[in-house]
Parts: sequence; structure tokens; C-alpha cells
Amino acid sequence: MADENNTVSDLSDLKEIAGDAPAADAAEIAETVSQNPPTPLREQELDAQGRAYATGRRKDATARVWVKPGSGKVTVNGKDQEVYFARPTLRLIINQPFAITEREGQYDVVATVKGGGLSGQAGAVKHGISQALSKYEPELRATVKSAGFLTRDSRVVERKKYGRAKARRSFQFSKR
Repeated sequence: MADENNTVSDLSDLKEIAGDAPAADAAEIAETVSQNPPTPLREQELDAQGRAYATGRRKDATARVWVKPGSGKVTVNGKDQEVYFARPTLRLIINQPFAITEREGQYDVVATVKGGGLSGQAGAVKHGISQALSKYEPELRATVKSAGFLTRDSRVVERKKYGRAKARRSFQFSKR
């Protein structure tokens, strides 16, 4: 008789054994959630001027980036982005975080960049904008992260070795 009560052969048997327990548990859970609303995973990080700050890096370039709500103006080292990054591909790289989050023209960006070439600097500014956007709007972090913009591209130039012309290239061989 004990085996008969403990074995379940059908879902209807499970319903008889469980009774009203799941409905009561659901009501309890709903009550606790309404009393304690879920907190966001991360908090908004702003400075005294209401801007989000982040550092972006790529190759040898380092970008310090500040993001605040505005008209979509991007300033790099005191110059407009069209002047500083003359190539359209570089400007496209910089605006990728805004395009992926559908926030074009909603934020002003002020960036200072040092080191590297123009391509590395554009990548550094993109990395910085992505980090700052996720600090300003924490709910955008998943979108930006899934696009791979929060990951620092760790590829750098290999160092020159002694006895070599460059990192791996040998000096020209001379038989005589």
C-alpha cells in the first residue's frame, strides 16, 4: 500500500499528490517580488557633470571618453570627428556602438586620444564609447557586449628581437 501512494504513473496522479502547493508558492513569490522589486544588475556611473567616463584601448592607442546626452556631436582631441578622422571607415567604426544600440544622435562624445595610428585610435574611441554607454545606460550592456565591443582587442605589435631586422624577418643573406 505504501508503494501505491508513492508511485506516480500519470500526471493526474502527480496533481493529486501535490494538491494546491504550486499555486500557493506562486502567490508567495509574487507577494515578495512586489514588496522587493528586482534591482538592476549594475548601477549608473556618472561624474559631477552628469557624464559617463570610460577608457578605451586598441593597439598602442589609449582614449579617454566622456559621454553625455546631447545632439550627437563627437569631438576628438578638440576637433570634430569629420576633421580628426577624415576617412569615412574610421568614422563608421566610431559610430558602431550607437548604431547597434539605436542611439544615434542622442549622445555627445568628448574624447582625448594618445598613441598609435589613426586606425588604432578609432578602435580605442569605439571601445571607450562602448564602455561609457554601458555605464550611462546599464541595460544596454548586454547588447554592446554581445556585439563584442566591450572586449579589448589585445593584439599588439610584436617586439623586435636582437639579431633580426624586424620582429621575425632575418637580415638579407650574403654568400660572399
